[in-house]
Amino acid sequence: MSSPIYLDYAASTPTDPVVADAMHQHLCLGGNFANPASRGHVYGWQADEAVESARAAVAQILNANPREIIWTSGATESDNLAIKGLMSRGLRTGRKHIVTSAIEHKAILDTCAWMEDQGFSVSYLQASATGAITPAQVQAALRDDTLLVTVMQVNNELGSISDIAGIAKLCRERGVISHTDAAQSFGKIPVDVQALGVDLLSLSAHKIYGPKGIGALYVRRQDGLKLDAQVHGGGHEMGMRSGTLPTHQIVGLAAAAQLMHDEMAEQTQRIGALRDRFVSHLQQMPSVHLNSDPSVCIPQIVNVAFGGVDGETLLLALNELAISTGSACNSASVEPSHVLTGIGLSRALADASLRFSFGRYTRTTDIDQAATYLAAVLGRLRQ
Repeated sequence: MSSPIYLDYAASTPTDPVVADAMHQHLCLGGNFANPASRGHVYGWQADEAVESARAAVAQILNANPREIIWTSGATESDNLAIKGLMSRGLRTGRKHIVTSAIEHKAILDTCAWMEDQGFSVSYLQASATGAITPAQVQAALRDDTLLVTVMQVNNELGSISDIAGIAKLCRERGVISHTDAAQSFGKIPVDVQALGVDLLSLSAHKIYGPKGIGALYVRRQDGLKLDAQVHGGGHEMGMRSGTLPTHQIVGLAAAAQLMHDEMAEQTQRIGALRDRFVSHLQQMPSVHLNSDPSVCIPQIVNVAFGGVDGETLLLALNELAISTGSACNSASVEPSHVLTGIGLSRALADASLRFSFGRYTRTTDIDQAATYLAAVLGRLRQ
């Protein structure tokens, strides 16, 4: 069998060759391999310079100060640090209430559940049918003891975009800290922390053609915001995250972010055309329901429900396509997607839904072949 057509870019992306080449220069003897914290020799200085150059590059793309970028192992760790890192602040001020949405990534939901076990209370907002959370919903949920509002900018299963700037503005007016998980938005839509007004923002490299195992957390320092470290052992990263920095991965994240930034307009237009072409194919098939509204979603993600079939059965039958039933973190779960049920889909439709996601290497022929194959498999299963 030939390799399946890869349409699961929301789960992970292949590392771009330009990024891999940049990383290779920081791995081997003769390259920039040393520990960036080694201050006693030139090899350490060179590694530290590479790390700080990457920090400055990511900060510039985010419109942030380099000292506001904290390296982590990925968006999951960034989310954990953003939320758990505020615990002592909440205990000290008596603000022990968190607002989030019911359709967040599990990195947020599981961390919030852990905070509840520590005595905090959490309000879970219900998303609209399109998967958006509005500032009005947040405003209604805010309390005098609210510490944090965390709402993702782009939903990882639907691609829906929420008004993070509007939410952050409300938070600032009430003295509430705001955080957004931007793992699916960074590099695909403009992410300017000054324009958004958020205090904390998470991102990950492997969603933008960079390496797995590296991410960052933006921490607004203007108001003296500091987080409790969750990883101790040396006081690295302004005391917020200890551990030897992986120079090659950090350089890879910066290189990937720069490529995404430089190509954003072109890729948005190209992938938008591919998404529209795929949707046009879907509209020719019977009993197909779009869970992703193209008018409010990024073009890289299309979530679709197929009436009359079971989603897992369909997924297994579509062995010539690399796709998913939802978040890669939940791919082994037999429960319906919490995101899809959270926007009001019945269990039957949620169980019959698949996520198709497109990226840098998706071509028109991939779209046409995938749609033809999908229609044939659907027809066979429905018979």
